[in-house]
Parts: sequence; C-alpha cells; structure tokens
Amino acid sequence: MRLLISLIAGCLFGAGLLISGMTDTTKVQGWLDVFGNWDPTLAFVMGGAIIPMLFAWRMTEHRRPLAGGTFPTMSPPELDRRLVVGSVLFGMGWGLSGLCPGPAIASVTYGGVGGLVFLAAMIAGMYAAPTVGAQLDRTANAA
Repeated sequence: MRLLISLIAGCLFGAGLLISGMTDTTKVQGWLDVFGNWDPTLAFVMGGAIIPMLFAWRMTEHRRPLAGGTFPTMSPPELDRRLVVGSVLFGMGWGLSGLCPGPAIASVTYGGVGGLVFLAAMIAGMYAAPTVGAQLDRTANAA
C-alpha cells in the first residue's frame, strides 16, 4: 500500500512539475535572472508547495499515516557549515543547469544527452557528498 501511495504521490509531483513548466530549464533560469528578463512564476509554484505543507505539518502532529509507520518530525533549524556549503553547491548547479533533482529525473525522458549527463553528475555528487563531508569535518577538526 505504501508503494502505491508513493507511486501516486510521485506521479502527482511529476505532473505538477510538467504542468507548471518547472522542467523547462529556461523558465527556472528566468527565475534566477533577477536583473534581466525575470520570470516570477516559480514563486507561485513554491508558494503552492510551501503553504499547504505548513498546514500539513500542523495537522499531522500526534497522528499516524494511513499506510502505517510514522510521520517524520520537523527538524530543528540548524545553520552550520555543511548546510551552507550544500546550499551553495545546490544553487550553483541549479543556476547553471536550470534543473534540481525532481525535474532532472523528469528530463531524462525528453532532455536528450544533456539530461542524462546532468542526472549522472547529480547521482555521482550524491554518492560523493558523505565522503567529501566527512573529509571536510576531519580537516576542520584538525585545524
């Protein structure tokens, strides 16, 4: 049952990306081009995700999912070096390519070689991140 619900949620998310145009890299890069030909539509997509999620977090307190298990707890806000470095790297990749993980996976079906190269680089980065992070932690602690 959980897999079916996950499949439906993933399909709904992908459909939302396609309908909103967020799989179009030029639209995302237009959002980031604040001093040029700025395209504000991403703000509406973000608001359409963030606002309902705000209510969802509040409604799930002290409840259990219908498909079993537990809801994840909200993490306490913590601003550290790893978050800042990760955010900068994510933002650089997003700005250069116009893709983040969800649209990158969706773009495999129509993005050609560029979409595949980005997806491969993204996966490689996900696998490398824990090792690089641990190395940075050791270097920071040794200094």
